[in-house]
Amino acid sequence: MTNKTKDYLSKVRNKTGFSDYKISQKYSINQSNLSKYKSGKAALSETHAWLFANILNINPAEVVAHTKLEHAKITGSKSKTIFWKEQLEKLANNSKSIKIDIAQINPIVGDLDGNTQKIIKLTKEAHIRGCDLLVFPELSLIGYPPEDLLLREEFIQQVQDKVTLISQTISEDISIIFGAPSKKNDVLYNGAYLVQNSKLWVYHKQNLPNYGVFDEKRYFEPGHKAFIFECQGKRIGLVICEDAWTPKIISTTANQGAQIIISINASPFQVGKHSQRIEQIKQRVLTTKTNFIYVNMVGAQDELVFDGASFVMNSNADITLQLPLFKEKIQSVSFTSPTTLPDTDPIEKTIYNALVLATKDYIEKNGVFNGVVMGLSGGIDSALTLAIAADAIGTRNIKAIMMFYEYTSSMSLEDAKIQATAMNIDYHEISIHTIVDSFNTQLNILFNGMKADTTEENLQARIRGTLLMAISNKLGKIVLTTSNKSEMAVGYATLYGDMSGGFAPLKDVSKTLVYQLAKYRNTLSTIIPKRVIDRAPSAELTPNQIDQDSLPPYDELDAILELFIEQRYSVERIIKQGFNEQTVKRIIQMVLNNEYKRRQSAPGPKISQNAFGKERRYPITSKFQP
Repeated sequence: MTNKTKDYLSKVRNKTGFSDYKISQKYSINQSNLSKYKSGKAALSETHAWLFANILNINPAEVVAHTKLEHAKITGSKSKTIFWKEQLEKLANNSKSIKIDIAQINPIVGDLDGNTQKIIKLTKEAHIRGCDLLVFPELSLIGYPPEDLLLREEFIQQVQDKVTLISQTISEDISIIFGAPSKKNDVLYNGAYLVQNSKLWVYHKQNLPNYGVFDEKRYFEPGHKAFIFECQGKRIGLVICEDAWTPKIISTTANQGAQIIISINASPFQVGKHSQRIEQIKQRVLTTKTNFIYVNMVGAQDELVFDGASFVMNSNADITLQLPLFKEKIQSVSFTSPTTLPDTDPIEKTIYNALVLATKDYIEKNGVFNGVVMGLSGGIDSALTLAIAADAIGTRNIKAIMMFYEYTSSMSLEDAKIQATAMNIDYHEISIHTIVDSFNTQLNILFNGMKADTTEENLQARIRGTLLMAISNKLGKIVLTTSNKSEMAVGYATLYGDMSGGFAPLKDVSKTLVYQLAKYRNTLSTIIPKRVIDRAPSAELTPNQIDQDSLPPYDELDAILELFIEQRYSVERIIKQGFNEQTVKRIIQMVLNNEYKRRQSAPGPKISQNAFGKERRYPITSKFQP
């Protein structure tokens, strides 16, 4: 038998922070009675049941009925046991059902008009469906992350105007929750607004993340109070993102009588992140025994990709609803029965879909470009980049350029054309022979007597970059760069050459993963020629050149880079993993020497736990040796 008296007493302790002695003194409860309550020898008196209900902000009739039932069982009264069971059943039957919908949406940062109209439109549609409560993600009114837009007074004022508009526009018969900044007494908070009966309430996020890609303490002050509200007779607690990873915040919310806890989120994607979310919420639910709704944003913003994957977990820690990854979705909540989760997708599929969404949203949300132009070299990186671009915006909006020189192999020319033809891409070939010759002629005066080296190699790449940027300017198409994370790490990319462009889909994708993603994409339809995947990678800037002339094999290189960049291992610790000392030191020095290049590189989507750019910020000028 569940001992309700001990349970209620424990909740009163947790909420008030009082000891039993303090509870006895504060609420005039006889110490003897309190000892019996604590030991389970007595059930709460009706007066104390009503008192505890008020402290916990829960229905007094429910507490009285539970403790009366408990007393009947202690005294062995069968008739009273039956009577109070019936009363509890009536209370349960009389409690109103509640229809909650999740709105997993893709807002645009700073698009206050568009985001406001989306919230209003979806709310009206939900009202027609009979929804009682519609829940949007964190900062859904302004998009995430808004960064220094939050420092502009006119931006915050426009936000407040939109909050007021929403509250005045939606029907009184539906409640909604959405995220937006909240300014109070010249202090800015990360807020979750509740609009109910045309009135506004706001919860302030308590735990502000300030690590990795997050810098919320730059803009917001933390809140300090739990937030509980009622809807259709249900007591609902509200938290924001990082709050849900904080046991004390969730326990406090539950101890104040929340039957359902809702967390609104802007949680970006990285490999393995969704399973981490599930595990964290499972721990909160098992501790508090509350139903839990996790609503996440979807879409991409610059370097971040939000995967959605919102879910519902009942008080037994069973997942009863799982929304898809990388798609907008509106769906009703259910706590009743565990859902059959789909088979876990291959990681290559998940990453590929993240890169496609990131590329699509970067191009379309900016609204500046009418498509893509990129160099198609016949190599694996450009082949995969072309596939991602086509899946993101469609083949009709892409122009692929093969810029060949005397070191370009016939195989590369053939494979580039084969892929472009298979994908129905607008494909062109440009010879750069005369351009390279012209540059070399002009430079010969300055370089007289000097041996050819990487200068002449890089010149080819810079000419190609210049041609692509010219086409971009003329046609209004964005240049996609094709360098991967391995190349960016060690500087195996040419500044103002193949690094020229506006977006880098593979920036956080290692070379070994590039091959895995290419093979995965070919399982959908064979568009990347098999020779491109099988052949040894080469920049083709000198005769018979391959990448392994100057780099270790990519599986070895990527293993070293993963330990140094993502795991933050020291050189000594990496060597202890069994790698050659000279190789490790040479590779790490290359990483350090090329920070200046990465600082000038195009943005690209984060998929790893430590991506170059917003997340990994190292000084360019530094004498530190790891």
